[in-house]
Amino acid sequence: MSEFVIHERKEAPWAAGLRAARANLIPGLILQAIMLSLLLGYYFYPPTTELLNQLADLKSRWGYGYSIVASVIAGAVIPELMRIIIFQRGKVTRANFGNFLFAAFHWSWSGALVDFLYRQQAEWFGSEITFKVVAIKVLIDQFVFNPCFAAPVNSWAYDWKNAGFPLRGIHLFLTARYYRQTVIPTLVATWGVWIPVVTILYCLPPLLQIPLFALALALWVIIFTWMSEQRAVPKEEANPS
Repeated sequence: MSEFVIHERKEAPWAAGLRAARANLIPGLILQAIMLSLLLGYYFYPPTTELLNQLADLKSRWGYGYSIVASVIAGAVIPELMRIIIFQRGKVTRANFGNFLFAAFHWSWSGALVDFLYRQQAEWFGSEITFKVVAIKVLIDQFVFNPCFAAPVNSWAYDWKNAGFPLRGIHLFLTARYYRQTVIPTLVATWGVWIPVVTILYCLPPLLQIPLFALALALWVIIFTWMSEQRAVPKEEANPS
C-alpha cells in the first residue's frame, strides 16, 4: 500500500518559493500582461468593452453555474489539452483522463468558492473601484484566504493525487512541517503571480471578475501543476520493493 511522505528540503522554504517564482517568471509576466491589457481595453477600447460586457451578461444569467463551467474549462480542459499537444505530441494516454477528472472536480468547486469570496467581499466593502477598497480586497484575498485555505488545500489535493491517493500518511498534510516545506514555497510563488492579477480583477466590475479569473486560472493551473509535479514522490520511492 502506498504512503504519503514528506521529503526534507535542503533549502529554506522562502528560498524554495523564490526559486519556483523565478522558474515561473516568464509565464507569470505573460499572464499579468494579458490581464493588464484586458483591464486597459475594457476602459479605453470599446470593442474590448463590448466583448467583456457580453461575458458579464452571461455571468449574470448563469450565476454560480458560469463559475463552475468556466473553472472546469480553465482548470481541467485547457491544461490537459496543452499537456497532450505540447509534451505528449498529440498522444492521448489513460493518465490524461485521470488528470482531467481530478482537475475538473477540484477546480469546479474551487471556482464556485472564489465566486463566493468575490461576492462576499463586494458585500462587505462595496463595489467601488477605489484604492482603499481594492487594497482591502487584495489583502484579504492573498494574505487571509490564500494562506489559510487556498494554498494548503490546493497543495494537499495535488500532492495526494501525485502520490497515488494513498490513505496512509495523509495526516502529514495537517502538520506544521508540511506547511513549512510545501505551502510556504507555494505561497511565495503564488504571490509573485497573483497579487498583480487579483489587483487587476478587483479593478473591474464584479460581474467581470470571475470571467477574467477563469482566464488567469487556465495559465496558473499549468504553472501550479508543474510545481506540484516537481514535488511528486517517484513510485519506486513511495513503494520500495
